[in-house]
Amino acid sequence: MRAVITGQIGVDKKPYLRDVVTAAGERGDRIELFNIGELMYDEASDVTPGRILDLPISRLASLRRAAFKDVIAATHPKNDHPNVIVNTHATFRWRHGLFRAFDFDQLQKLEPNCFVCLVDNVETVHHRLHQEHVIDATLKDCMVWREEEILATEIMAQAMGCANNFYILSRGRHQDTVETCLRLITRPDMRKVYPSFPMSHVMDMPDVLAEINHFRAELARHFITFDPGDVDEKMLLDRAIEAARKGDDFVEIHPHSFGGREGNPVMRLPVREVLDIAGDIDGQIYMRDFKLVDQSDMIVSLVPELAGGVPALSSGVERELHHAFEHTKEVYVVWKPKKNPSPFITETATKIFRSVDEALKYFEDKGMLSPTSLFGH
Repeated sequence: MRAVITGQIGVDKKPYLRDVVTAAGERGDRIELFNIGELMYDEASDVTPGRILDLPISRLASLRRAAFKDVIAATHPKNDHPNVIVNTHATFRWRHGLFRAFDFDQLQKLEPNCFVCLVDNVETVHHRLHQEHVIDATLKDCMVWREEEILATEIMAQAMGCANNFYILSRGRHQDTVETCLRLITRPDMRKVYPSFPMSHVMDMPDVLAEINHFRAELARHFITFDPGDVDEKMLLDRAIEAARKGDDFVEIHPHSFGGREGNPVMRLPVREVLDIAGDIDGQIYMRDFKLVDQSDMIVSLVPELAGGVPALSSGVERELHHAFEHTKEVYVVWKPKKNPSPFITETATKIFRSVDEALKYFEDKGMLSPTSLFGH
């Protein structure tokens, strides 16, 4: 697979993608990684590290074209370089305003067949951005930039005839999503699954959460999974709302996706700034989760049982199941409550199971579990 992987500044793609390359090598696969930003600095030895975006746009474009030219020369013929990752950006939002970070003519020469936009929690992106650059960017700025990066990457994929190989991927739980990225590049034939499960209204139910986490882990072991829980900004918003009720000016949060290498710092964010992006958080969750369903082959939903036999069926899960059905995806439901599911579940589901093990046995019998899923997780 020849993949172009984008993402806004602050996602910190380079160390993440190095981990993907390392994991591939440990499996006996070879992925060549080219970091366009790094190559641009090699071309511009006079530029102070971290200041390249302050250059005039004309010079930036010239440096970018020189870097892409080197990558194109280094990765052809294609047969000799089957697995390539080009780490770049689709857009920049800097002092020059918003501008593109690619040229279609060079993308055509590169001949990519996969586009991935890497995303991360907004508070983590915001923190990294201000650690690495002298810039005054708000949480709102980071949310807008992410949306622009996703859209521009999708346009790149469509223009290159790769509309069906465009993916949004969260860094999320670092090692798990490294595995997802690795499989997208080296095992693209594996089934792609959207795990659907209740989230916000079961956060204070440890037994249910343990059941959900087991479900997520089992699917991730056997499939390429696009897990909606890998971006959890709703938790940030909920904490900010609670802090506002108490009259607090700041909210503290431990970002889950700082990758281990940087530790797990505590962030203090102004409550007002978090509340200002409430609509962006909800809107992007709505947009992103449906896109994750669209880029999957099938949806597998877990409906746990709550106290009194009540199904833990959230409105979000119902919408995801219906969206998948309407877009002709395979729809599988693991229904745990003793009470039978309603026709709104039975009439849209491809098949309903009573346990995760029963579902996995069915998938195995149907040949859905690729042998490559056994290479570890």
